[in-house]
Amino acid sequence: MEKIERLSQLPNIGKEMEKRLASIGIYDVETFMKTGSKEAFIKLHLLEGDTCFSSLCGLEGAIQGIRWHHLSSETKQDLKKFFDSFKKNEN
Repeated sequence: MEKIERLSQLPNIGKEMEKRLASIGIYDVETFMKTGSKEAFIKLHLLEGDTCFSSLCGLEGAIQGIRWHHLSSETKQDLKKFFDSFKKNEN
């Protein structure tokens, strides 16, 4: 199996998201995996302001190695709870 070296080789991570992740200090797959989707989302949001739910799902899908549309219902519910509580606490 080919080793994934660039973030943009992961599902859901295009060149633009790769740049966004670099802006928060995530330059490689290993750092991204250690950081996790929720922490990366928080860092992106703190830097950019308004980060959407789809971005959070995309990040989690990349961690799991799948397109975000294929995340389990349980995972999507967990991410939605996190997203809603994060947005609520932000105000």
